[in-house]
This record gives sequence, C-alpha cells and structure tokens, in this order.
Amino acid sequence: MRIALRTANFYIMMCVDLLCFAAALYAAYMLRFDFSIPYLHVERMKGLLPWVLPMKLAVFVVFSMYRGMWRYTSLRDSILLLRAASVQSLLVIAGVAYLTGFAGYSRAVFGMDFLLTFLFTGGARLGIRILFSLRETGRFWLPMTGRTARKGARRVIIIGAGRAGERLVSELNRDVSLGYFPVGFVDNNPALKGRTIHGRPVMGTLDRLPEAIVSTRAEELLIALTEASSEQVRHIVQACSETGLPCKILPPMNEILDFKRGIKNMREVNYLDLLGRSPVELDTGAISRYLQGKCILVTGCGGSIGSELVRQIIRYAPARLVLVDASEFNLYKIQMDLEHVHGFHDYVAVLGNIRDAHLMRTTFAAHKPEAVFHAAAYKHVPMLERNPWQAVQNNILGTQTLMQAAHDAGVQRFVVVSTDKAVRPTNVMGASKRVTELLMRRFSGSSTRFMAVRFGNVVGSSGSVVPLFLDQIARGGPVTVTHPEVTRYFMSIAEAAQLILQAGTMAQGGEIFVLDMGVPVKIADMAKDLIRLAGLEPEVDIPIVFTGLREGEKLYEELITADEGVVRTEHDKIMVLRCCDSAQISESALQTLEQGLQQAVQAAQAHDGAAVRRALHVLVPEYTEVEHTHTETGASGVPEPAALRPEPA
Repeated sequence: MRIALRTANFYIMMCVDLLCFAAALYAAYMLRFDFSIPYLHVERMKGLLPWVLPMKLAVFVVFSMYRGMWRYTSLRDSILLLRAASVQSLLVIAGVAYLTGFAGYSRAVFGMDFLLTFLFTGGARLGIRILFSLRETGRFWLPMTGRTARKGARRVIIIGAGRAGERLVSELNRDVSLGYFPVGFVDNNPALKGRTIHGRPVMGTLDRLPEAIVSTRAEELLIALTEASSEQVRHIVQACSETGLPCKILPPMNEILDFKRGIKNMREVNYLDLLGRSPVELDTGAISRYLQGKCILVTGCGGSIGSELVRQIIRYAPARLVLVDASEFNLYKIQMDLEHVHGFHDYVAVLGNIRDAHLMRTTFAAHKPEAVFHAAAYKHVPMLERNPWQAVQNNILGTQTLMQAAHDAGVQRFVVVSTDKAVRPTNVMGASKRVTELLMRRFSGSSTRFMAVRFGNVVGSSGSVVPLFLDQIARGGPVTVTHPEVTRYFMSIAEAAQLILQAGTMAQGGEIFVLDMGVPVKIADMAKDLIRLAGLEPEVDIPIVFTGLREGEKLYEELITADEGVVRTEHDKIMVLRCCDSAQISESALQTLEQGLQQAVQAAQAHDGAAVRRALHVLVPEYTEVEHTHTETGASGVPEPAALRPEPA
C-alpha cells in the first residue's frame, strides 16, 4: 500500500470516487424529492457529506479498490465493488440510525444512494476500460457484425463458442498487434446458432463452415477447443483441411493456466491435439507436501521423461535438485534449461552411471535426497535385442544399485518409471523393466517407500515414431510402418510426468501404479493423420510402406495382464495393481529372484546373449521370445489386448 500511496494514479482514482460518492448522495436526494430538494433536507445533506465521504473512501481502501488497474476492470472487480458499496451503505444507515434515529431523514435516500454509488463508481471504471480499449484498437466503433476488418488483419472464423472461444475473441478484439480480426463462430451446439459473443455471431454448426467462409470472406480458421476428445478434434481438423484455409489451434487449457503458453501462442495443429487427452487434474497440495523444500534426485534427468519430470518438479519449489545422467550432452542441456529458461539455480549436476555403486553412495550421502525419481533406462527394443547384456547391466543392475543406495540413505520415496512392455514381455527390454518392478521385493521391510509407475508410449520421446514419421514426411516419404494392425498407447510427455508425481503421493510401499492411457492408437492411422496435418494426402502424395514387425515387437501392448487386475485410486487416471504387495512376497520367491539376478549378472558380464535370456526367463516366467508375435486373436484375427477392468477398492 505504501507504494500505491506514492503514485499519482492512486490520488486520481480516489478523487474520482469522492466525486462519485458526492454525486450519488446528491442524485439520491434529487430523485427522492422530484428534483426539488426542500431547504431542510439540503441542510441535512450538507451535514452528511463531511463524515459520509471519508467513511466511504476508507471502506474502498480496506476493500483494496485502488490496487487494481481500471483499464482491466473485470467481473471480479464488479463483484468486489458491489460488496464495498453494500458495506458503505450499511455503515451510513447504521451511523444515521445511531445518531438521529432517522429523525428528519428519508430512508429511501439511503437505498438510492447505495444503488447510485455502485452505478457511478462502476461506470467510472468501465469508462476508463472503454477508453483504453479504444486507444489500443485504434477505432471508436466496434462493428457488431464483424464485417469490417482492421487494415492488415486476417479475417478468421473461430471454431468453438465455449469458454476458450470467448477468451480468444476477447483477446483478439483487445490486442490488434496479433493481426487477427474475428468475423464469427462455428460451434456444433445447434442451440447457439444466431447468438453473439462479444458482437460476433455464431453462424451454425461445423457442417455450415464452407458457407460461413464464403459469407464472411474468412482467410484463416482458429480452433478454440482446449478440452475436446480425440474424435472431435479429428473431425474438426478434417473439416478444416477440406476448406483449404490455414488452420491453427489454441494450446491445451492446462498449458494456458500454467503460463507455459497464452492465447497469443496460436500454433499449427499437431498430433498431440488429435490424441484428445483431457487436462490432468492434480492434487497440487499433496504433491507439494513431499516436494516443496525437499532435496529431490532424478536419474536420466536429461532424457525425454526425466527432463520433463525436472521441469514439473521445480514448480513445487524444491530446496535442491540432484541431476544424475550418464550423457554429458543431456546433462548440459537440462542445466541450461533450468538456468536460462526457468531461472532455477538450486541444483547439483552429477555426471555418471547409476551402476557406479561408490558414486551413488557418495551422492546420496552428500545430498541426502528425500525422494528419487528413477527415469534412467535403455528402452530401444531392437537395440537391446541385439545387446541384451546392456539391458541387464543398465536397467537391472543399475536400478538395483540405486535402490540399495536409497535404502541405505533412508530416502522417503523411490519412484521407478516403468513401461507397458513389462507386461507379458516378448523382448529383452520389457523383461528387464519387469525385473526392475520385481526388485522392490528385495526391500519389502525398508523404511523407503518403493513404487513403480507403468505407462505406454509418450509422444515426442526419444525413440518415438512421431519424430521419425515427421522426418520421413519432410523428405517426401515413404512413411514406414511395421504392420497394418500394430497399435500402441500414447500420452504426452507432460501428462506422463504429472501423473508420475501424483502417483508418488499415493504409495505405501511396493505398489505398481498404472496410468490410464485411454484407447490404443493404430500406428497406420497415426501415420495417415500426420501426413494430412502436413497438408498432404496419404498414398497420393506420401506412400505408406509396411516393413514387418521388428525383433521383439508385439502387435499391441498391454498395461496389465488378465490375472493382475487393477483397483481405482482417488485419481481417475491412476490405478494400482491389486497383486503387488511386496510385504507378502514369500521367502522362496525372494530366493528365486536372487538366483535369477546372479545368473543374469554373470551372463551379462560374459556378454552371453542366450544366457541372459535364460536368466530373464527365470526372473520373469511370462517372458516369451517370439520372432514377431504369438498372441491369441479375436474373431477378426486382430489381437485383443487385455482391457483395464478396474475393480472396486
């Protein structure tokens, strides 16, 4: 408040309100006495002004009515103004009643004074906003039909007349530097046809888009549907592409609210939009309780998942981040990102391999992390099929070393990032990740809460098919797909990282959490969608070639097996396996695990691929080596993945 009192604007706003208070009281008397105030009541009014005006002003100061900028007056400001005006009137009525018992005063005057005070002070604020809006837009009349575009601005139709559409047209009207002039809306809700939003008409449903383009002479289309399903987005994008006009889309609403992007960051439609993943609802309070002010260690911090985990974690103000990565370049990249993009400096970079037991023990002893997110892993399926010993050395032995260091250091939480390929694995990578889940059994009595989070593919991660397809499209094709019926689960990197953090709040120890990946996507359809997003036609401009499944690959992936089953948690996108209580593991199962681990490590040290696979069979009996895939099929001949059938908790 001290800063506000030193500014000229504060005194100007205060003087304007004092004039409004005096004018409201005078107008109330004028209305009450038909614009001819008797002399006695004139004297009464003069007697009220010396104490009513300072009291009203004090109420406005208490309600912080001078902290905001009137040029940005909003509905929230109007509600606050109404509350302040109500308190003012109640205090005036109470004062007059206490001092005079209303002797010689008209009660109607005070009722009208309340209404007029609200109208005059609100009108002053609205008038300032209108003046600034006119100055910013450079025009003194806003066409209600939207048919007169500003010079140089592109005429655009907004698809979606909901909250995002309203916010978008408001921003476009206010900021002429964006270079867009909205001429109308299209929305699939037929009840909205004929209505207007900020003076722009809703011209009908999506099937009327061609007519709307002709009638408004639109030059571009803007999609403002931040929470639509994948089917809705696909349908809209297809309709837009058929018009031949350029098309852009708003970022997801969670990115807008997190200030990653704003309304100004309209961008081209990408494949993540077609997935239609709804924004993640997070219990930020629970996440803050185990991250805020704590030391957090992230392995594989420079990878696609690890780096996003780091970016999500710093939102919760940890005391320190310990960044562990074996890649010098990846570690440098995440350092620069933290320093120069996010302005976060409380980190320690550890360049080294998680298999280095001495380094891990030293790191844990020096920094005493309270939570560990283990994202370091080799995950390229064909690569590990050809080098299976590396899956044992890095994925299994490295995880075991890290878990032991965390246990010895008394870490509170340890989160293993797992994969859907760990379910009924048909490749070395999946089998090795399943073993990392089983390693939690070795620490069943630990004070550290070990947990694993299992999910499918993330779009844009290293090794993802999307960057490969985009590169092939840019080079003119062909786009190579392994099999016409192959399917995969997909989510965004940000969504996966957010849900990993959320799962960390739920663990009691030994759980395997499963993220709801939605509906599996056929890779051939994904290739076609990406080709269309590039403005080309599949099989006409860009051919699709099927190359056959690679070694270790399945036609489909699963998140659980039929005999595991899942139970819903308090979060609608996170489930937990019902059969993974590490506290109930038998002694014989632990002995089998230890023997299998010894065999696997010995085979890996000898670079004996066959022996590595035999050891993995001991550790993971459901591991099945296949040339391509051997799965039971449905009546159509297409493999039917085990469905996620949550059971009541």
